[in-house]
Amino acid sequence: MKALALGCLDEMKAEETIAIDLAGKTSLADTMIITSGRSQRHVGSIADKVIQEMKNRGFGNARVEGLPACDWVLIDAGDVLVHIFRPEVRGFYNLEKMWGADRPIGLAAG
Repeated sequence: MKALALGCLDEMKAEETIAIDLAGKTSLADTMIITSGRSQRHVGSIADKVIQEMKNRGFGNARVEGLPACDWVLIDAGDVLVHIFRPEVRGFYNLEKMWGADRPIGLAAG
């Protein structure tokens, strides 16, 4: 499922994607993927692609939050969490710091 999500993000031109290994840190999931879309429309399109591909590949229906506004979208697929943000919203939440991952260079300043 991680490879599927990362493939979709790459195909949809998501930006500054990172995958954080959560094994041993939490029971929420094994992997958290954080990425950015350029606009609300881009965030929504990326999320739609990931959700549809998960359904098509038999991973079932993931729980989704934030899709109507598309400032951020969380896709909870069990073992994999996918966070898709607009860049300024991503900087506000700063999940990379919270989970101990290095922030992408493009977002470190500002």
